[in-house]
Amino acid sequence: MTHDTIPRRLRERARVDAQHPAYQVRQPDGSWSATTWAAYAAEVQAAAKSLLALGVEPGEGVCMLGYNRPEWVIVDVAAMTVGAMPAGIYTTCSPEEVAYIVGHCDARVVLVEDLGQLAKLQETKDQLPKLERVVLMKGVQSDDPLALAWEDFVSLGSSVPDADVDARLDALQPDAVGTLIYTSGTTGPPKAVMLTHHNLTHTADVAVDMVGATASDRMISYLPLSHIAEQMFTVHGPISSGLTIWYAESMETLLRDLQAARPTILFGVPRVWEKMHAGLTARMAQATGAKAVIATWATGIGRKAVDVRNAGGTPGGLLALQYRLADRLVFSKVKAALGLDAARFGISGAAPIAKEVLEFFAGLDIVIHEVYGQSEGTGPTTFNRPGQTKFGTVGPAIPGTEVRIADDGEICLRGGNVFAGYLKEPAATAETLIDGWLHSGDLGSIDADGFLSITGRKKEILITAGGKNIAPKNIEAALKNLPLVSQAVVIGDRRKFLSALLTLDPEATQAFAQEHGLPTDGIHARPELIAALQAGVDAEVNPRFARVEHVRKFSVLPRDLTIADGELTPTLKIKRRVVDQHFADVIEAMYAEG
Repeated sequence: MTHDTIPRRLRERARVDAQHPAYQVRQPDGSWSATTWAAYAAEVQAAAKSLLALGVEPGEGVCMLGYNRPEWVIVDVAAMTVGAMPAGIYTTCSPEEVAYIVGHCDARVVLVEDLGQLAKLQETKDQLPKLERVVLMKGVQSDDPLALAWEDFVSLGSSVPDADVDARLDALQPDAVGTLIYTSGTTGPPKAVMLTHHNLTHTADVAVDMVGATASDRMISYLPLSHIAEQMFTVHGPISSGLTIWYAESMETLLRDLQAARPTILFGVPRVWEKMHAGLTARMAQATGAKAVIATWATGIGRKAVDVRNAGGTPGGLLALQYRLADRLVFSKVKAALGLDAARFGISGAAPIAKEVLEFFAGLDIVIHEVYGQSEGTGPTTFNRPGQTKFGTVGPAIPGTEVRIADDGEICLRGGNVFAGYLKEPAATAETLIDGWLHSGDLGSIDADGFLSITGRKKEILITAGGKNIAPKNIEAALKNLPLVSQAVVIGDRRKFLSALLTLDPEATQAFAQEHGLPTDGIHARPELIAALQAGVDAEVNPRFARVEHVRKFSVLPRDLTIADGELTPTLKIKRRVVDQHFADVIEAMYAEG
């Protein structure tokens, strides 16, 4: 008896949509080249045979280390096909972090993007006795005996019978591990989240249904594939729905690639939407006269129309007429400039996004639906969707998932999306999975309509010197919503009051410097900029919170927080302990001043 799995679905997709484009890749001459579902399935079959030729056994790890490319996904699905456990590694990981993951999942084969990523394994190969081969993506060559060029890898399995791959595929069980997602490790070494084949197919079906994805849809792949959210939108969802993926060349070329792909569905982490927001805000602020009046009027109409649609209605009468005019004068032009003129569904997830950012885009008729979840829940737990959206919440529970709030405020869930546990960590699994309920570690509340709001994270609760428990996430989100702010870290554990470390958004800061005739060098310490930030904190941030949650002092750092310096995870979550260490002198100075 065969079972429903993502590799099995790929074969069926190749049968029913053989000549439909599965993915598009930009060529050196700037054109885009399509690969059909039939060709995609053949690529996965060839890679699966090569993995068998390399001796990969069921239950072993196969790692992928590189930016979003077809080769990444081909090896990922091929590894699933032969019963192995594919595990993505963030490209920003250090050699030691790469070695930890490769060793932890017992990988004998690792796919890498380029010689820079290969060097990480060359540096640590003495720690990895099981590692036998490093496969290079297309266009990369190395004389290292450990390395295998992509073409050589693909041809390696030419003598392996297709029947051997078929036997592995037929043996897959729904409750067996389909993939490993290594957590980004904000508090220590990453844990390997074991997601089963059933987790993947169940959640893909739910996601496809909620966004109404079909073969006529297009998405762009650009966020790290090591994250379950991007895997769901680049691998499992497309295979389940038939939509076409366009691979962005890099994060730096995203705007150009968006304009080429013109996605109908776009998933972005808050930082992506925030950078778009900052750029658009700066440009709109430069509008004068009639253009400024029209833009203000149009954004007001956009918000009204979106409010009606979010509540399940359809704009009618005068509002419908006003909307059509606003679309012709403003919305269509802004969307075309962003490459979002065909977009019908925007999604934000992986971290909190400010309500004001969502409302700003709504004013431009770009509706962003916030999703909440975690790797342990195969991605989504709750989701705002058309007709069921409340900005400022993360939506109601997805179909097939129960969500409840524990006595201490922790969000708990159970359903077909809940993971099987952490690889080789039974104690951590027992702490997280209790009587079938996944204890998320996040704090929240559910309103009368079933919409979940996130209020903080248990491990990040600050306890002030006065004994008050404060969740910093919402305060930080409000600070980040100030036009000049890029990152915000609230300080206050065992302190008499809250303070904050702020970093500056480059585009907004450049515009501020030009407006005030200031040099950009040392701008973070300029009195004019500090005064503007203080005004924002006083007027836009503190009034939203109880007095004990007010930010009494802040310091502007001379640089942004970075992944390279260990202050952010690859998914841009703040590593508070590292930030506290790196900027201890700045923090102490704020409190030494009284």
